[in-house]
Amino acid sequence: MNTNGERVPSDDSDADEPSFDDPSDFVDDISDEALLSDCTIERPSLDDRMSTVIVVDNVPSVKADRLEKLRKVINKIMARFGEIVTEHYPADANGETKGYIFLEYKSAQEAANAVKTAHGYRLDKAHVFSVHAFSDFEKYSNVDEKWTVPENQKYDPQENLHSWLLNPDCVDQFAVSYAAGDRTVICSNTLPETTQVIERDHWTEGYLRWSPNGTYLATMHKQGVALWGGKGFRRIERFAHLGVKFVDFSPCERFLVTFCPQSDKEETAIIWDIRTGMKKRGFQCEDSSKWPIFKWNHDGKYFAKQGNGLISIYETQTFGLLDKKSIQAKDVQDFLWSPVDDVIAFWVPENVQNPARFTIMEIPSRNEIRFKTLFNVSTCEMYWQQKGEYLCLKVDRFASKNKKTTTANLEIFSLKEKQIPVNQVEMKGSLVSFAWEPVGPKFVTVEGTAPMQTIRFFKVEQGGTITPSKMLEKKSCNMVSWSPQGRFIVLGYLPQGLLEFCDTFDMCIMNATEHFQATDIEWDPTGRYVASQVSWWQQKSADHGYILWSFQGKLLARGTRENFCQMMWRPRPPSLLTSEDIQEIQKDMKKYQREFEVKDRMSQTKSSKELVEKRRAMMKEFTEYRRRKGEESKKKQAELVIRREAMRRPDAKDEAIEEETVEFLVSEKSVVVDKND
Repeated sequence: MNTNGERVPSDDSDADEPSFDDPSDFVDDISDEALLSDCTIERPSLDDRMSTVIVVDNVPSVKADRLEKLRKVINKIMARFGEIVTEHYPADANGETKGYIFLEYKSAQEAANAVKTAHGYRLDKAHVFSVHAFSDFEKYSNVDEKWTVPENQKYDPQENLHSWLLNPDCVDQFAVSYAAGDRTVICSNTLPETTQVIERDHWTEGYLRWSPNGTYLATMHKQGVALWGGKGFRRIERFAHLGVKFVDFSPCERFLVTFCPQSDKEETAIIWDIRTGMKKRGFQCEDSSKWPIFKWNHDGKYFAKQGNGLISIYETQTFGLLDKKSIQAKDVQDFLWSPVDDVIAFWVPENVQNPARFTIMEIPSRNEIRFKTLFNVSTCEMYWQQKGEYLCLKVDRFASKNKKTTTANLEIFSLKEKQIPVNQVEMKGSLVSFAWEPVGPKFVTVEGTAPMQTIRFFKVEQGGTITPSKMLEKKSCNMVSWSPQGRFIVLGYLPQGLLEFCDTFDMCIMNATEHFQATDIEWDPTGRYVASQVSWWQQKSADHGYILWSFQGKLLARGTRENFCQMMWRPRPPSLLTSEDIQEIQKDMKKYQREFEVKDRMSQTKSSKELVEKRRAMMKEFTEYRRRKGEESKKKQAELVIRREAMRRPDAKDEAIEEETVEFLVSEKSVVVDKND
């Protein structure tokens, strides 16, 4: 440095150069995160990209010439869960794939859905997919080998979705929608007056639908469908399907079908898993005129869809086509599942070369257990008995060559008999209505035109023989409704509202009544009550509401509501009792007769159940009050006795006596005084 403070270069330049190296013993105690905190916050992680990648194992190993065909098959299966961005098929030195592939989806949700749904998919007998997320490899490789005892988690009790079945009086519930659908109320059938369980405004924007076993209540909204259940009817799950119009349940209540016929997307029908809320598969339905589009078998293991000249059956384990092929049935018109077996029935109309054909087929073997050839067929309708023992095929045939008139007959198939015999019943006129007895071998037909219609009852005997049992003539009837327990039936002429309650045991009319402009008739699950209703949706100018009748036709209650829309009984799940248990209960029915009579008398009185419970609570409160005051009185008496004994003892000190003067008026006398005195 010079005198001015300026640096003067020296001859030895290396000695004067500053050194920025740290000493050899220097330890840096500042981390990179502290210095570059603003950069590390946005550092990308492996999971950000790997969460969309999945690994599919147990894929067939093929050579290069068959790789393109394998890719098409895999894409057809895996693309149903979302859009596949990239795919990679590892191969060895010879060009043969190694039996596993990598797929990248557009979103992590699509990848997670593919892992959950496609895992276990059976491509063929030798290849069952094993699907995992790619991020799981890192997670499992970093598992701590030291095992630690997990902490006990607090149990969170779940909603009891079957709480309504615990009612001690086994009272059924029903849902009522009124005020043009703006208000919904759930009621209990506690006659003579129903009890309101819950009421809400704007609960649904469409119609209501109970699940088959009554566990869920489905409500319709613009954004999709919501399911409600439990004691307080809280929301269990919701399913987003914009513009949904129709909803359907599988018989096992495991799956939900939503349908929007005017959807702009490719998928107009979507099947959801109710428990997880996840989409299982979507379909583009060409023909939306028939609902339901999907028909389920009795336990929800299969569902079928009618297409152009074929019937496609899918299994719910993988939601893939059963055996990867459809049932080829050219111009098939309709099909129905058996209510209790994996059996499907369908019919194909006749053409120039072949007559019409009706077929009953077992699933999944696809064995034709019965078929019948039909001639001059105009149309057919199928009716299964609820127990699956009988199947009725109503056949309309052309009566003349010009095909302007038709005649009808019934073909009754007895599926539990050997070789499935079939018997015919000729109709005397056009068939207006047909219905099987739910739990018996009887069926009823309504023939002809009002008011000169004929109602005939038949019974299928052992061996398939059909025996007519009763005939009612000159009736006006266009619908019949059996009790869920059989025997009793309602004959209705709607919308005129004529109702007849009939006992088919001795074939007598128990009561003939009227509910003017009635649009619907619905039995409760027990078969003890039946409701007739006038819906605002069908009759704009009428007294909207419902009437509750006994199975004998006795009027029990009226429910008149403004712009009443619908009334639906809540279904009950199948009984856990066996047929032997039910027979034992019926034998011992006299034991419960007195108890039932007491409850029936209580239901016939004006006192409601709430009033009885209130009186019991008041009586209990009064009894507790009386007991408490009695104990206080006994305690005070004991204290008084002790004080008196203490005062009587000789050594007791005299207490000071206080004198008190009390003045009170004895009498009052008025004396007139003369002014002159």
